[in-house]
Amino acid sequence: EGVDEADILKNDGRYVYFVRQDQNTGQGELIILQVYPPEEAKVLSKISWGENRRPIAIFVNDERLTVFLSIWSNVLVTEPKGLEYVATEKVGIEVYDLLDRVNPRLVRNITADGFYLNSRMIDKYIYVITAFPTYLVKEEVILPSICVDYEVTKVEPSDIQYTDTPDVAYSFTTIISFNVQDDLQEPVLKTVLTGAASNIYVSPANIYLTLTKYDFERYQQLQSNFEQTLIYRVHIENGDIKLEAEGTVPGHVLNQFSMDEYKGFFRIATTSWQPSVAREMGVSQSNHIYILDSSLKVVGKIENIASGESIYSARFMGDRAYMVTFKKVDPFFIIDVRDPANPKMLGWLKIPGYSDYLHPLDENHVIGIGKEAVAAEEGDFAWYQGVKISLFDVTDVSKPHETSKYVIGDRGSDTPVLRDHKALLFDKARNLMVIPALVAEIDRSQYPGEIPANAYGQPVWQGAYVFNVTVGEGIVLKGRITHFDDGFEKQQYYMGRFIERAFYIGDFLYTLSYEMVKINDLSSLAQVGQIVLS
Repeated sequence: EGVDEADILKNDGRYVYFVRQDQNTGQGELIILQVYPPEEAKVLSKISWGENRRPIAIFVNDERLTVFLSIWSNVLVTEPKGLEYVATEKVGIEVYDLLDRVNPRLVRNITADGFYLNSRMIDKYIYVITAFPTYLVKEEVILPSICVDYEVTKVEPSDIQYTDTPDVAYSFTTIISFNVQDDLQEPVLKTVLTGAASNIYVSPANIYLTLTKYDFERYQQLQSNFEQTLIYRVHIENGDIKLEAEGTVPGHVLNQFSMDEYKGFFRIATTSWQPSVAREMGVSQSNHIYILDSSLKVVGKIENIASGESIYSARFMGDRAYMVTFKKVDPFFIIDVRDPANPKMLGWLKIPGYSDYLHPLDENHVIGIGKEAVAAEEGDFAWYQGVKISLFDVTDVSKPHETSKYVIGDRGSDTPVLRDHKALLFDKARNLMVIPALVAEIDRSQYPGEIPANAYGQPVWQGAYVFNVTVGEGIVLKGRITHFDDGFEKQQYYMGRFIERAFYIGDFLYTLSYEMVKINDLSSLAQVGQIVLS
């Protein structure tokens, strides 16, 4: 709470800012639209970039728009052994004044060496994490640089903080912070020589960088915990950046939802793999939760959860942690993390399928989004099926149960929510949930007998599923919205009409694809307008 993530879409209640790929030119652009009220909906302006500059994500802060760009080029370097190209990638950060949305004005331009990892916005400060690989040119290590409003500053060796992380492919991780509302305040940089960060978690006061380290000596000796997660805690406050602690836990972390900061403690769920000989003995991996203090020392743990399975999703919610592992069925675990020194297993539920993403409905109910699954007749695995949405009741923590479920399509169906939680629209106050989905269906006539569990369906529809979600009635389909008005079969390979995001303003639901914006009445789902984007 209080920490905003960059995304391809932002809205401020009247205007929408949307990063998309133009289907005609293939180049990225940002579109500014007026969408409220619906009868006045229209495109106001577009910002385009060249072939080597691709917009990634955006923030909006009052009358300021921040765009992150991926910039790449090939630099020709002469070496004693001949000529070679060094591919370079940079992160572009452009800040626009939005007082005139028809003609947005560029007010700040920052370019940093490396590639974009992630970013967050806290109040008026934006924090950007970049990674710059270490490499030699003419026998010299190339150090990252930053260009602020066309003035280049090299990172000096004395300004780089070194961390002792042997057996890691070193990379310069740089955190850049700047005040989006003050163009005269200089950005702040902190560069650390680490491996490339794989996942981050950000609280209002700290950035946690994580990366995976492999101890091949332990692997060769067939010892467990040869795979470890390195954690760096970086304190942030009003743009200031300070690396304050380093720590290590066994295993690797799945994503940001497997991490959390709560009452001064850092909590993390990991999966650790065992060496190959151990796998042949029937134990391939196990799962753990570790709780660390502010110095990133482990103060509590619960290990070896669901041996032989992997974490598919995890979520920390206050005094509880929820974890889904999977191999053949879906164990849904509830763990008490109220006492940092003594986390305890409270209960679990085993059902078919698995959840890739967990979202709180309230303190006693959790929504899971993943895949239905059918256990294989032979072998210790299961065949995943259509997209599954579950509602779990955890009121009795010792006996959680699935109170409702809805399955979208057959095997081959998909939703971007499984990989990107920002594709989900959920609003508890309106009992509203919207999920973009690609629906695949099996032609039953092709199977005179029982349909095999590994049979794939063919894509037949893409659009947004609109649900009402309540504790009493569960998951109830309200309707569907598609941008394929002429039929999906005729246009299915035209990716520009795949719905990417949904949001609502007032009593209207908006769905966006690269090709158009549709506006529907939130109550009846009747279409009330649309904007063609290209």
